[in-house]
Amino acid sequence: MPKMTRRDILAGGAAAALGQLAMTSVARADSPPPFSPNEIVDSGHRFFGAVSRGLAEVVQEAGRRWGQPNGYILGQEASAAFFGGLRYGEGKMYTRNAGDQPVYWQGPSIGFDAGADGDRTMMLVYNLPAVGAIFRRFGGIDGSAYFIGGFGFTALGADDIVVVPIRTGLGARLGVNINYLKFTPHATWNPF
Repeated sequence: MPKMTRRDILAGGAAAALGQLAMTSVARADSPPPFSPNEIVDSGHRFFGAVSRGLAEVVQEAGRRWGQPNGYILGQEASAAFFGGLRYGEGKMYTRNAGDQPVYWQGPSIGFDAGADGDRTMMLVYNLPAVGAIFRRFGGIDGSAYFIGGFGFTALGADDIVVVPIRTGLGARLGVNINYLKFTPHATWNPF
């Protein structure tokens, strides 16, 4: 076995570091570029229609906290709860580098929460490293105060990815809960 010199070890270490740097650059190249707040607000106004008075403020507040989203989802969902609850939704995810892609979400909740609602939903997605990274569970705390109709937003997270659902809809619901949403590429009835 040939004897390794200090120079051989340093050269091998440098090659490994360059390889890791190249892998990191490739991973970042796959990350969707961000959308500007104006693009998000315009899309939300088209999607929500006249109910979207508070949309610009919500987008600005989310941008202040998490920066610019590099993806967003437009869809609809329905949920109901009596201490424990379920939420199901479907929509389309928009990114700059991978086009439009259908997504589905479902999830359970538990808390002091009762009622039902149906919503049009826009979800801002922050720090998405690759399009497929959306397909996982995102957990958080949610509060609802609907009496015939309502508008609100919350934040869910997993690793460094943040999903901010902005909802407007009809129903009667009051409470706060702990929940998660599981995103899938195909519809499923299993919320777990």
